[in-house]
Amino acid sequence: MNQLATQGARGKASDILGKRRIEHVVVLGANGTMGFGSGALFTHAVPKVTFLARTKAKAEDGLKAAIRQVRSPTVADRVECGSYEDDLEQAVASADLIFEAVTEQLELKQQFFERIDKARRADSIIGTVTSGLSINKLAEGRSESFRKHFMGIHFFNPPNVIVGTELVAGKDTDAELLDFVETYCEKLLGRTMIRTADTPGFAGNRVGFKVLNEVAQLAEEHGPALMDKLVGPYTGRALAPLGTIDLVGWDIHKAIVDNIYKLTKDEAHGTLELPAYMQRLIDKGTLGNKTGGGFFQRTKDKKKLVLNPKTGEYTPLEEVKLPNLGFIKEIATLHRMGRYEEAMAAFVSAPGDEAALARKVIAGYISYGFHRAGECTEAITGIDLIMGTGFNWAPPSVLVDTIGVSRTVDMLKAAGVPVPKLLADALPGQRFFNHPTVNVGRFFVAR
Repeated sequence: MNQLATQGARGKASDILGKRRIEHVVVLGANGTMGFGSGALFTHAVPKVTFLARTKAKAEDGLKAAIRQVRSPTVADRVECGSYEDDLEQAVASADLIFEAVTEQLELKQQFFERIDKARRADSIIGTVTSGLSINKLAEGRSESFRKHFMGIHFFNPPNVIVGTELVAGKDTDAELLDFVETYCEKLLGRTMIRTADTPGFAGNRVGFKVLNEVAQLAEEHGPALMDKLVGPYTGRALAPLGTIDLVGWDIHKAIVDNIYKLTKDEAHGTLELPAYMQRLIDKGTLGNKTGGGFFQRTKDKKKLVLNPKTGEYTPLEEVKLPNLGFIKEIATLHRMGRYEEAMAAFVSAPGDEAALARKVIAGYISYGFHRAGECTEAITGIDLIMGTGFNWAPPSVLVDTIGVSRTVDMLKAAGVPVPKLLADALPGQRFFNHPTVNVGRFFVAR
C-alpha cells in the first residue's frame, strides 16, 4: 500500500478504531512547549497520560503550563509526572502510545529510542513529533518491532489551536497501524491529518520555511518593516513572515532551514540559505521573542523597534519611512467585503517595484508548493491542507483558484520562478482546491 495514500483508501473508521485501544500515553519532553501541549491534547481522549522530563519538578512545570494553556480540569485529573531516570522504563512498559517530544537533536532522540526499545511492550506505538528529522534515520539500529510501530506524528504549535498534523511513515512502518493512528487522531483528537513523505522538513516546514527564509533574505536589502508589510496578512496569512520567525525563534528557524538546505537540492535551493546577518546575530544571542527581540522588539514603554540587518541596531518603527503602499489598503478593503477574486486581481495588477516584490514572494510560494506535490505529499491537496491547517496560510491552490490559472502562470513567469507542470498543463478555468470543510475566506485577512 502506498504510505502516502489518504483516507479514501482506508476502511470504515469504526472498524479501524475497533482494532486497538489507547488508554495510556507517555510523553517525553513534557516540560517543553510542544510536549506539554501535545500531552494536554491526549488527555481529551485517554484516561492516563504520563509527563516525563529530566526531573519530576520539570515535568510538573509542564503540567502547570498545560493546565494554563487549555484551561481544562481534565488535564490535572489525568496526568501523572515523573523523571527519565526514575520512571521512564516503568511508564513505557505499560504505555499504549509513547510520544517523544524532546529537543530536536538526532542523537538525543536516538538515545531515548534505544531505552524505549528495551522497555516497551511489543505492540505499543511510538510517535515522534520531530518537525523534520528523518523518520528512517531516527529508527536506525532499533528492533524490527520498534520500526514497525514507529512513525512521525507532527503536531503544529500550539496543538490545542492548530489542527493540521503531518503523519510520516518510515520504510518499515506497519500500514494498518498508520491507518489506525490517522483515524484515531482525526476522530478522537480532532486533527486534520496529512500524510507526508520522509523528506527533509516533511511538507509544511519545507514549503513554509522556504517563504519565511526568502523574506528574511530580502529584509537585508529592503528592511524588515517593508518586507513584513509587503508579504503581510493581505497576501493570505494571519501573521507576517518576520513576525512569525520572531515568534518561532531564530534558533528553531535556523535548525529547520539548515537541515533542508543541507539535504535538498531543488529549484529554489538558494532561498533556503540562512542569511549571514541572522547567523551573526544568533551567535550574539538574538533568538527572537524569547530573548526580547529579533526583527522586532518592544521597549519597556511598549514602543515597537525594528532591526537594521546591516548594522544590527534597532530603530523606532515609527521613524522608518515606507514608500506608498496604497495597493495594500485597496486589497485589504476588498478582502473585508469578501471580494477575494477582485482583491487578488488588484494584487496581480498593482503597479510599482514594491508590488512586484510582493508578487515575487507569493509567486515563489505557489511555484514551490506545486513542485513539492508528488515529492512531499501524494498530490497538491496534501500541500494545500498542511499550509491551510498547519500554517494558517492561504494554500497554493486557493491562490491559483482566486487569481485564475492563466494569470497565475503569467505572474510566475514575470517573477522569474519556474512554472510547475500541474499549472502549465492546466485547462483555462480549472480549479484545484475543493475541500468540503474549508472556508477559503478565512485565509484572506483584511489588514
